[in-house]
Amino acid sequence: MGSSTVGEVDDDEYSKLIRKMNPPRVVIDNDACDTATVIRVDSVNKHGTLLEVVQVIADLNLVITKAYISSDGSWFMDVFNVIDCDGNKILDKKIISYIQTTLESDECFFPKFRNSVGIVPSSSKDCTSIELVGPDRPGLLSEICAVLNNLNCSVVSAEVWTHSNRVAAVVQVTDDPTGLAVEDQARVAVIKNSLCNILKGSGGNYESHAAKTVVSRGGTHKERRLHQMMFDDRDYARKRFEGGSESSRTNVAVMDCPEKDYTVVIIRSKDRPKLLFDTVCTLTDMDYVVYHGTVDSGTEEAYQEYYIRHVDGLPLRSEAERQRLIQCLEAAIERRTSEGLELEVRTEDRVGLLSEITRVFRESGLTIRRANISTRGGEALDTFYLTENAGNPIDAKTIESIRERVGHKILRIKHNPFSSSSNKPPAALSFAAFLFASFFKGYRFESFRSIRSYS
Repeated sequence: MGSSTVGEVDDDEYSKLIRKMNPPRVVIDNDACDTATVIRVDSVNKHGTLLEVVQVIADLNLVITKAYISSDGSWFMDVFNVIDCDGNKILDKKIISYIQTTLESDECFFPKFRNSVGIVPSSSKDCTSIELVGPDRPGLLSEICAVLNNLNCSVVSAEVWTHSNRVAAVVQVTDDPTGLAVEDQARVAVIKNSLCNILKGSGGNYESHAAKTVVSRGGTHKERRLHQMMFDDRDYARKRFEGGSESSRTNVAVMDCPEKDYTVVIIRSKDRPKLLFDTVCTLTDMDYVVYHGTVDSGTEEAYQEYYIRHVDGLPLRSEAERQRLIQCLEAAIERRTSEGLELEVRTEDRVGLLSEITRVFRESGLTIRRANISTRGGEALDTFYLTENAGNPIDAKTIESIRERVGHKILRIKHNPFSSSSNKPPAALSFAAFLFASFFKGYRFESFRSIRSYS
């Protein structure tokens, strides 16, 4: 163990030396494209460089519409077309400066945070981070929030994902009396045991032994950790219990490219924010290196094409490895895909608020499929994705009842797919048919030549 640690340190020091001799160059150009800001990154390459760059962009909630990737040899060259959430170029000088400064800093390429790559909010240092993974069930988040409230813990931020009847969450809490991280180790143990018991449940679930709770101090990148936690939990290999429309399904093809000894990965899926981060994160954590690639999104369908090898320099070795990669990429995309009713709660933060809101959802017979919880400047801003427990559309009476109990002024419906999809079922089917019909039609080796010419 000692020798491997020394080796990692030596590798980092050597990488830093090479980096100082060849510092990264980041160019942000608003004139090169009419519809997007172009970000060019040239840097010494190491495993994970692509993810680090993509994560910086994703953490700012910017949308990558196109990307061209080349990292053969020891040099990384990448071009991103980026827009904001409203579809506009990035004109804010502070954001532009932040991107450039961050991508050119050692903190981005040599992060100190556990299991993270890139930016971690400094406020997390004053929080206790709780990681939860286990079998999902209706009302689980409500029970977790109630337990934390009873233990005098305030939820500062949280990210909750569900997939294949499993749930993973990263929750950052503070001690109510002090507003700081929980320091008392005996109390930390109580929190951990209480939450683990909630995750295991009392119904004799055959998967209850798989519940896991980790409590730690310090920073972590929530979305990266969620991918790692669900990957370690093998959600990609589990039977899918929850439903999902065909329009959300992902098509992944993995095939050989013997000309250059690569493995080619092609992904067609419904487009959504942070899609590129999710796929690159999975490839990186599975120890694959992207040598060339192209990404085209910004419309209803997203197209991603990668030339990869394992970190040992070899392409995929077996059919079993090929199928596992397909499963993992599909799962990575589906974890963040949310087809439920999207509700936003914005109000003054107070003790017990989250526990009360999630209890209303539970008592209304609704299941939380995904949640993003944050507090800033005394204000709570929470987004929930909800479905009816049995997977049926949420009716208007239930929605109105929730708004009356929570408050019309603080609860807003951001997106209700049930109202539109119920009126236009053929549209979803036609999109699925389009994906199926065009998947192999769109695959032509001639289209790869422009990328391979860089090698």
